[in-house]
Amino acid sequence: MFVDLHVHYPMHLMGDFRRALVETAHPGDHAHAALLELACRIGNYETFTSRPGATVSAMREGGVGVVLSVLYSPLDEFDLSHGYGAPPDDAYFPRLLAQLEAVERHLARRHPETARVCRNVADLDGAIAEGRVAFLHAIEGGFHLGGTPDAITANVATLAGRGLAYVSPAHFFWRGLATVSRAIPYIPDDLFHRLFPQPDIGLSELGRHLVMAMVGNGVLVDIVHMSERAIADTFALLDALDAEKSVPVIASHMACRFGDRERCLSDETIAQVAARDGVLGVILCEHMLGNGLPAADRGFGLLCRHIDRIAAVTGSHRYAAIGSDMDGFTRGLPGYRRMSDYARLGEQLVARYGTVDAEAIMAGNALRVLRKGWRASLPGSR
Repeated sequence: MFVDLHVHYPMHLMGDFRRALVETAHPGDHAHAALLELACRIGNYETFTSRPGATVSAMREGGVGVVLSVLYSPLDEFDLSHGYGAPPDDAYFPRLLAQLEAVERHLARRHPETARVCRNVADLDGAIAEGRVAFLHAIEGGFHLGGTPDAITANVATLAGRGLAYVSPAHFFWRGLATVSRAIPYIPDDLFHRLFPQPDIGLSELGRHLVMAMVGNGVLVDIVHMSERAIADTFALLDALDAEKSVPVIASHMACRFGDRERCLSDETIAQVAARDGVLGVILCEHMLGNGLPAADRGFGLLCRHIDRIAAVTGSHRYAAIGSDMDGFTRGLPGYRRMSDYARLGEQLVARYGTVDAEAIMAGNALRVLRKGWRASLPGSR
C-alpha cells in the first residue's frame, strides 16, 4: 500500500467547469473553474486531451490506500484585486471551505464504496481496514486562512474539526505569512527574487500565529515552499512551544539539494525534520529531482538518489515517503505520471530496498507521523 502525502485531487474536480456549475455558488467560480480546467490541461496532463493522473480508479489500480488531498485556490493566491505581497483576505476562507465541501460531496456521490474522507486516526485506520482509499484534507498556502490572528484561530479550529491534516504556510509568493523559496520552474532564483521581492524575515507575526494555531489544533506543519529563514523560524518556534520535540514536522513534497535550487531541502533541514521524527515526501517531478544531478539519471533511478540521500543524512530509511504533487501543475516523473503506475513503483522499491524498508517508504513512515501528530477532532487535542 502507498500513502501519498501531496495529491491535487481537488484541482481537476474544481477545474471541471460543468461540475463546478453544480457544486459551487460563489461569484466568479464559473470563470475560475474554466481557467483551472485550461491550466490543468496545459500544466498537468501529458497531452491537452489526457485525463488526470490522480483519480480514485487510478489510486486503487496502483495500490494507493491514503492520499493527502490538497485544497488550493490559485486565483486567490494570484489575486489581481490586491497588490503584490498583500496580506490575506478573509474572503478566501469561504471559498476554500466550499472547495472542501465539494470534494466531500463528490466522493460521497461518485465513490461511496471505494473512498472515505477521514477526520481522525480512527477513521484512517477504519478506511485502511475496509480497503477504501482514505482521503485526508490538506492545504497549500496559509493565505487561505484569514488576514488576522482572530480569523486564523477560528478558521484553523473549524478545519481541524473537519479533519485537516496539514497546512503549508508558504507557497508561490509572499502573502504576509512566511517568505518563500522560488518554486516556479524555469525562472532562476535570483530573477524570481528581483521580480517578487520579499521582506528580510522568515515568519511574520501572522505566520507565527498560524503555526501556533496549527500546533494547538493538532494540524501538522508542512515546511515545503518556505525560505530557509522561514524554516529556521518555524523550527525555533516549535522548539519554544515543544522542547521535547513531540510534535513531528513534515515536508510533504520535497527534493534534496544536489544543486543550487533553493526550493530543494538542505541536509541541515532534512536532519531537523528527522530530529522531530517527521517525514519527507519525495516529489515525483523530474525538474525538481534532477536539479544538480546528471541527465542520465532519470525515472526510478532519480527518485532513488533522493531516497538514498535522506537515508545518508538521517542514518536510516525511517523518514522518506512519497509526496508526488500529482496533478499540481508539475510534469510528473517519466513512467510515474498516473497513480496507477504506483503498482510498478512498489515492485521496484521492494526489489531495491527489501520489503521492510520499501514498505516504510511506501506507507509506514507517513502513517507513523499521521498517527502520532494528526490529532484533529480527537478529545483533548486542543
